[in-house]
Amino acid sequence: MENFFSLLEKRVEDCSSLLCIGLDPHVSDLPEPTAAAALKFCLDLVTQTSPYAAAFKPNAAFFEALGPDGWRVLKELIAAIASGSSSKGSRIPVILDAKRGDIASTAEAYARSAFKALAANAITLSPYLGRDSIEPFLTDPERGIFLLCKTSNPGSGDLQDLVLQGGGSLYEQVAILAQSWNTRGNVGLVVAATAPEALAHVRAAAPNLWFLVPGVGTQGGELEAALRAGLRADGKGLLINVSRGVARSADPARAAADLRDAILTVKSRLAREGPSSWRPGAALADGLLEAGCVKFGSFTLKSGLKSPIYLDLRQLVTSPGLLARVAAAYRPILNALRFDRLAGLPYAALPIATAISLQGGYPLIYPRKEAKAYGTKAEIEGEYRPGETVVVIDDLATTGESKFEAIEKLGAAGLRVQDVVVLIDRQSGAKGVLEARGIRLHAVLTITEMLDHWEGTGRVDKEKIAATREFLKANP
Repeated sequence: MENFFSLLEKRVEDCSSLLCIGLDPHVSDLPEPTAAAALKFCLDLVTQTSPYAAAFKPNAAFFEALGPDGWRVLKELIAAIASGSSSKGSRIPVILDAKRGDIASTAEAYARSAFKALAANAITLSPYLGRDSIEPFLTDPERGIFLLCKTSNPGSGDLQDLVLQGGGSLYEQVAILAQSWNTRGNVGLVVAATAPEALAHVRAAAPNLWFLVPGVGTQGGELEAALRAGLRADGKGLLINVSRGVARSADPARAAADLRDAILTVKSRLAREGPSSWRPGAALADGLLEAGCVKFGSFTLKSGLKSPIYLDLRQLVTSPGLLARVAAAYRPILNALRFDRLAGLPYAALPIATAISLQGGYPLIYPRKEAKAYGTKAEIEGEYRPGETVVVIDDLATTGESKFEAIEKLGAAGLRVQDVVVLIDRQSGAKGVLEARGIRLHAVLTITEMLDHWEGTGRVDKEKIAATREFLKANP
């Protein structure tokens, strides 16, 4: 069964566009304040802009304000978009901008209204009543939802920017929850172009989700900043929503075409700069640098070598918000693997593994560095059953040799290890060493990607970058 975002991606490929056209029939834009005038206004806009639109987003409020006739023409508008797009062999998704949010029984009625009565393909929702208020909209994977995460209105920070007791902002927690609720592949987020730094943080927390991005143009959001902060590594994952900037243009078709082309131009430039300049991990790499988890200078390593770079991921425990983002960045990798529980390695990776476990509900165990000399004398803490498959969670991968002591303990307990997931691969041979033993290595970031990004953005002096590259080359 095709889910909503598969439909959207087909449309994106077909029209080579990430543009979503908002259909907001303001009374001031109509020749008369009637439902018929609103319908004509929107249909004219659809006719002119459909070659350049990946989706359309009618705002329910403008139709509801026109009474029963307004509701009737909203349904006609959605049907007209569906029939017009199908005749061209490409279905254009319709996102109902309704921002619903209520208790579960009421949410069920809202879901029937949006998806059955109106036949919208997706809807915007408020997540602040929790999972049970969202679930009625998720039961059909062919229908999608976009949860309000970081919105474009001036007062959005009153609540969305609040720092939680455990660290991190409320909007980042919404992104983390959305990632975990996306079990049917039909959850997206609303994230404003007016806050590109927040957009980058949300992308780090939800690397794979689609974002509906309002605020470009009239509200002051910059197109390139939004694309740089929010695009996925595959150059998709972002719907740039524009309403008044197209609808109030003297030539809506030209305005839509220009926006579509501007998006393509920026995407092309970002691709030429290299993926590390705009991939979701860039924001995470910057967070690690700011938190002191990556340091440049002169450091004596355990081996006795003098290194111009030092990775100290134990510092994550003092930055709860960053720790939550790091844990969220592991989740897309884990979602693609089959396993029964996680195995965190002492000591630096245990906080990371615990955060991943809390976010994803994964059972967690850990092999001790030394067996307890009292009590149970356990070598592995936590419940498990022989024959289960575990994914090893660690912070870094260098040569890979340090993983085998823990893997052997897990194996001696009857547990299978097929995958190791780390935050940073130092690219010093660990991948090959592990693969030779039949174990796959997965990394959220590589040291090369991080260095390329910091050099390209000027966040680290080029001399320090060059010295680090020389050191890594001389000490593989």
